[in-house]
Amino acid sequence: MNASERRQQIINILNMKGTVLVSDLSEQYGVSEVTIRTDLRLLEKQGVLSRFHGGATKIIDNDDIKSFKELQLEERYQRFIEAKKRIAIEAVKHVKEGDIIILDSGSTTMLIAEELVKLKHITVITNSLTSAFILSDNSDIMLFICGGTLRHKTRSFHGKIAEQSLDGISADILFVGADGIDAKRGITTFNEGYTISNIMANAAKKVVAVLDSSKFGRNGINIVLPLNKLDTIITDSGIDDRCRQEFEQQGVNLIAV
Repeated sequence: MNASERRQQIINILNMKGTVLVSDLSEQYGVSEVTIRTDLRLLEKQGVLSRFHGGATKIIDNDDIKSFKELQLEERYQRFIEAKKRIAIEAVKHVKEGDIIILDSGSTTMLIAEELVKLKHITVITNSLTSAFILSDNSDIMLFICGGTLRHKTRSFHGKIAEQSLDGISADILFVGADGIDAKRGITTFNEGYTISNIMANAAKKVVAVLDSSKFGRNGINIVLPLNKLDTIITDSGIDDRCRQEFEQQGVNLIAV
């Protein structure tokens, strides 16, 4: 069970019981209390519940319109979730014991963190607050967090401090996602000031872009990484043959799962 499924089940329990306890959920799902508290904190920000010491209670709101909007937000988060899970599983197959991994922020890279946490004797460097919480459950993983300015929308650290924390780093592999990818421009984003990915790529021996097939042909405002910085793209089977050929002609290894 991944984090998204667990959180949906927590919502279901809240709807039935009205209250949940951190200790009970930790035991039920076989994860740490730190992980459950992270789940509850994320659900609280979505307006699903209100936390108290040791647990949470359902927010009682008679405004049906607001409830409908919350469901729509949850559905947006769940878009292409099955494809992203397959991409994450494939990505972790490229990791071996002893590797140093840089993990950029994003929904697909967060799912990679949920696969990486099952491994031992690896080092992970990330600017993602959510991924860091997930990985902190495994004491066999050496975890480094790029500090800096927190971008609340993506729960990730950016800016000069975050970038300077990567000085002198040499990693085996970078996993990076984005809002869009184009055979000419590379991977792009609609966010501003997204320069840390380029610093990460310079520190890694291999750069792997992880993007579901809906991202192909989309062009964000800012370039995250040009195509010549990518070694491999992992996507899902929804990509068409013409699109695949465009990237392979540019010398990029493309894996569809």
